[in-house]
Amino acid sequence: MDATEYEKLSRLMEIEQQRKRPCVIYTTNEDELKLDYQDEESTTTPSTPVQERDQWSKGVEFLFSCIALSVGLGNVWRFPFIALENGGGAFLIPYVIVLLLIGRPVYYLEVIVGQFSSRGCIKAFDLAPIMKGIAYGQVYSTALATTYYACIMALTIRYLLASFSEVLPWTYCLIEWGSQCVATGASGNGTDLKHGVSSAELYFTQTVLREPLDLEDGLGSPSWDLVLCLMVTWIIIATTLIKGIRSSGKASYFLALFPYVIMLILLVRAVTLPGAWQGISYFLKPQWSQLLNPHVWYAAITQMFFSLAICFGTLVMYASFNDFHKNVHKDVIIITTIDSFTSLLAGCIIFGILGNLAHETNTTDISQVVKGGAGLAFISYPEAIAKFKFLPQMFAVLFFFMLLVLGIGSNIGMASCVINATKDRFTQLPHWLLAIGFSVLGFLCGLVYMTPGGQFVLNLVDFYGCTFIALVLAIAELLAFGWIYGVKRICSDIEFMLNVKTSFYWRICWAIVAPGLMFLVLVYMLVSYEPLTYRGTLYPSAAYVAGWAIWGVGVAQLPLWAIYTIYQQPADTFSKKLKLAIQPTTDWGPRQPQLFEAYILHRKQQSEVQPKSGSFFFNNIFG
Repeated sequence: MDATEYEKLSRLMEIEQQRKRPCVIYTTNEDELKLDYQDEESTTTPSTPVQERDQWSKGVEFLFSCIALSVGLGNVWRFPFIALENGGGAFLIPYVIVLLLIGRPVYYLEVIVGQFSSRGCIKAFDLAPIMKGIAYGQVYSTALATTYYACIMALTIRYLLASFSEVLPWTYCLIEWGSQCVATGASGNGTDLKHGVSSAELYFTQTVLREPLDLEDGLGSPSWDLVLCLMVTWIIIATTLIKGIRSSGKASYFLALFPYVIMLILLVRAVTLPGAWQGISYFLKPQWSQLLNPHVWYAAITQMFFSLAICFGTLVMYASFNDFHKNVHKDVIIITTIDSFTSLLAGCIIFGILGNLAHETNTTDISQVVKGGAGLAFISYPEAIAKFKFLPQMFAVLFFFMLLVLGIGSNIGMASCVINATKDRFTQLPHWLLAIGFSVLGFLCGLVYMTPGGQFVLNLVDFYGCTFIALVLAIAELLAFGWIYGVKRICSDIEFMLNVKTSFYWRICWAIVAPGLMFLVLVYMLVSYEPLTYRGTLYPSAAYVAGWAIWGVGVAQLPLWAIYTIYQQPADTFSKKLKLAIQPTTDWGPRQPQLFEAYILHRKQQSEVQPKSGSFFFNNIFG
């Protein structure tokens, strides 16, 4: 459709609006979808008023909200360690390739679906009702992730408050820690650390977490100081979400931009420390032999997947608040580029400071001072800060405040997804009630993570309730969008919405490359599966049963909702019910009535000028 036809169609719809609005009825005849136009007076079904949906106050709020969602803790502590384990600088090659083949295309696809339909992640699957269980599973997984993400924020607040102490509490040993403790505040103790445990590690495991060696004695009771920090976390989340995107959109300016102010300060400080460049060089030095290792590619795909927060329902939800004609292509390029750049920037900061730690402890092997995951943020970095000779408290405050802002930004997006999915189902409930109710429920669920065995539970829920579920549902989502609804129709919808043609790059990635690579990741994950451990400790058998049950509840949403959707279709045979279940619902399209009518005319025009030809496979991708 060229610009002239586009304007002509718009004028036609303005004329139609002055008359009686036609009611569109879908009928099936010999398995082909046809369109009939009838006057409202001739139908017995009254028209349903379209509920007003909130929109971003300014288009830039969508950009900043997505940056705050995607740029989070994974960029700061997961990416540097994953990159170091998988080839250092050489890891950037598969990472960029995966960004171009999976990350960016899937991000763009989800944003397009959300903006076109102006629906939340569950109702967006009206495009393929039989696959609606994907969205329910994603909301379930996102809700689980939100609870333990808030736990990490509580730990961050705990460290942030401790950073205001006159003497940083992780720099010295306590009597109850025994003779194995090595104070990190002392210089030149690299040899001692080989035979002992740093006070920074003991402070994290013994004082903050009160962590046991295993779960034989149960989880224990919650720590009151961590419970208070968890409460503060949920109060911040509830306050930010109290008015929906009207409040969270305003907060996105701060949540997206302020962490970079702190990062620049920390970067300047990091590169001026003795030994910093050795650490950065260690981080970026390529190990080319690792490129032939399939685990490196697996790590790149999973890191990209979770870093960008794709296939969790949050992007569809955020995009649903966009203006219908907003050109999101530029936003997607900006967001995905910034996310990758932030990961690299955070790696340079972290390893610059760890290089200084190795220098201060007379250690030549930097891997000896690096711990992965939460240990990088709560052990390695505090240990490095303890060696600072100039205002270590200030840099501790800056670092943990940056972590808090990054974490809150991501948690706001995940909580918004769950809240808006609930609001789409129970439209009569006010948003403030849902925000407060979910925050209270999230706080109560999060108490289990505040126990001494809480990190065992967090690790279990993260793997079975988030990582494992998300991979399965992501593959199903890509098949639903790309093959049941169809790449061809998505491209037609983009043309109607943005008046642009979709290149073969996007088409091929959506239809073949992204789902294919995600499937290979799932296969590799299953083949290389070993019983989950935490700090080298196996879980009790009951914990594994609970983990698989958590996974089963999420994945079971797909077949259960598929069966229910097929059952409720108004047809007399299974084959007819199935065909109706895989077709978009009768009201699928733009929510605004005028745009919906224009869309029906657009679809009719497309069916007339583009008759089906060739194989389904070729026609779906290139048609």
